[in-house]
Amino acid sequence: MAIKSMQVRGEVLGQKHQETLRSMAMVGLVYNLKGLWKEAEKLFVQVMETRKRVLGEEHPDTLASMGNLASTYIDQGRWKEAKELEVQVMETRKRVLGEEHPSTLTSMANLASAYRNQGWWKEAEELQTRELKICSRVLGEEHPDTLTSISNLALTYMKQGRWKEAEELEVQVMETRKRVLGEEHPDTLASMNNLAFTLKSQGRSEEAILLMKICLQLGKQIFGTHHPNIKSSLKALNEWQIENI
Repeated sequence: MAIKSMQVRGEVLGQKHQETLRSMAMVGLVYNLKGLWKEAEKLFVQVMETRKRVLGEEHPDTLASMGNLASTYIDQGRWKEAKELEVQVMETRKRVLGEEHPSTLTSMANLASAYRNQGWWKEAEELQTRELKICSRVLGEEHPDTLTSISNLALTYMKQGRWKEAEELEVQVMETRKRVLGEEHPDTLASMNNLAFTLKSQGRSEEAILLMKICLQLGKQIFGTHHPNIKSSLKALNEWQIENI
């Protein structure tokens, strides 16, 4: 549906029309969800450059395009490029929208992710903690964005080997997401996957294997067997089962 919308709007309204660009961005987001990151990147770059030219560099839609592109860089492990883009987006959003705007909070979360994956634990934790406090106050404890913030902080703990702290947060997020979003929601599955790795890292192999099996069973139904995340989780499960023989 997103592709059809993009094609029709491009023909009727033109490639530079804002509705066409919104459809292109939507297709890019679908590509991201499917793990087609190169295809997503190509569309996000096109949308971003057009919006810069038509709307200006500080327009919210332009900044959203830059944020989408940075997220695609993160998915590909291109941390330096993601960090540079996210710093620019975050600072501009703070100035234009304010620190408590949801889009600013998204930028803070994405920048913290780039920090975490470069091993900058202190910087990541400080930024995530600040973002989490704002999300909890402005959006509420059970808002999906707040839960994502808690999950991201747990990942930072995981990367540092702080397993107990990570597990406590991950259980909280997983149970809340099950209740609020449903067991089959991609965010819920991400929580299950992360918790399984935390359990395995603490030597609790049987618990980890059981949880990962449930996660994969649900994930295959939603994403199919060829999604990069499914392949990665399946590889981990197979290794754990061999180790546990």
